[in-house]
Amino acid sequence: MTTTLASYRWASLDRTTQQRLLQRPASSRSADLLAATAEIIEQVRRDGDTALRQLTRQFDGVAPDTLRVPTPQLEAAWHALDAKDQQALTRARDNIQRFHATQQHDASWVEVQPGVSCRQVRQPIDAVGLYVPGGSAPLPSALLMLATPARLADCPRVVMCSPPQSDGRIASVVLAAAWLCDIDEVYAVGGAQAIAAMAYGTSTLPKVDKIFGPGNAYVTAAKMLAAQDPQGAACDMPAGPSEVLVIADISANADVVAADLLAQAEHGPDSQVLLFTDSESLAAGVEQAVQRQLLMRDRRATIEAALAHSRTIVFASIDDALVASNAYAPEHLILNTVNADALSQRVTSAGSIFVGPWAAETFGDYCSGTNHVLPTYGFARAYSGVSLKDFCKFITVQRLSGDGFDDLADTARRLARLEGLDAHEAAVTVRQALRQKLSSHRQESA
Repeated sequence: MTTTLASYRWASLDRTTQQRLLQRPASSRSADLLAATAEIIEQVRRDGDTALRQLTRQFDGVAPDTLRVPTPQLEAAWHALDAKDQQALTRARDNIQRFHATQQHDASWVEVQPGVSCRQVRQPIDAVGLYVPGGSAPLPSALLMLATPARLADCPRVVMCSPPQSDGRIASVVLAAAWLCDIDEVYAVGGAQAIAAMAYGTSTLPKVDKIFGPGNAYVTAAKMLAAQDPQGAACDMPAGPSEVLVIADISANADVVAADLLAQAEHGPDSQVLLFTDSESLAAGVEQAVQRQLLMRDRRATIEAALAHSRTIVFASIDDALVASNAYAPEHLILNTVNADALSQRVTSAGSIFVGPWAAETFGDYCSGTNHVLPTYGFARAYSGVSLKDFCKFITVQRLSGDGFDDLADTARRLARLEGLDAHEAAVTVRQALRQKLSSHRQESA
């Protein structure tokens, strides 16, 4: 297993090699994985709670006493936390809430022309399901990122699923976060079976309308399959392994850059970390710092696996590095350069940007306020990170006065005629006739 970042000089490479260096590791969405996931979904649809218990025993090695976690367990988990841990979770929740509250929608009427007004009304999604991974590390931050905007959106029903640990219970810190976020419908079930339960419902866990949250390849595949089924549930966004791209110049501290790369690499063996720089000396310094810091990391084996498909690329200029970054469309983009603020304004594709030497990606993961559920695997070219709007439906409304109708009627009729839809035209024509009739009556009455 390599402990180094493969290094390349961009200007010396042909276009084919350049494009290859901007590719991700091969996706794990194999035909076998999709087939196995589809089988799990079908089992849950067929056997409901019985399947959930069987699959939990099969994949997690435990059988929870009850699928739904009793509310007193949530409260007990919160009160069992150290006071400083409570403060940290609360502060993170408050910052996330402040940022997402700015995304509240203005539903005022817009008069597009005299007598014709439109508006967009925000309605919360009735039932949302939040998936919180529990595999190698419990992730209360994932719940904070999802539950906070769900509550701000006023979703009537918010469900959380997370896999049970070896004692048959969800990790205590995740339960504590649920209590902090006022989530009391919590289920000890994980993996593809949890997604299936939320998408289709069981006798214990009623169906939801949309599912949010990260997970392993099976969770991702289950979300994709459920979202493609009209009887299933929508999902937040396409997802792949986590990733970070650091653009740094000679002003950056090599130890800081190395720490940022290793922090993202510890997410999983299929994570990818990239350094784009215009400085040969920085690239060398980061390489040395990576090897030195790696020896101190608890998740060294995971990091080493991620480094095997990670790399450093030296560009002729930071401008060239930014062009390549926009083509790559990273989940996380760290700008550690002298002109980071100006550079950030030229980013066209990224999930979230971290500007300057003090903006560690760690803050975005936990407590700066932005959402850490972000598009990966190049989907940042077309998708955005989770926000308040993802928990809402937006319904458009229009109203026309009589004068507004008269002014716009011929335009609508002509467009209907252009498309050969005479019934559309007639829906306007009959109203025009009615308007003329009413006008005649008024004139006769006068």
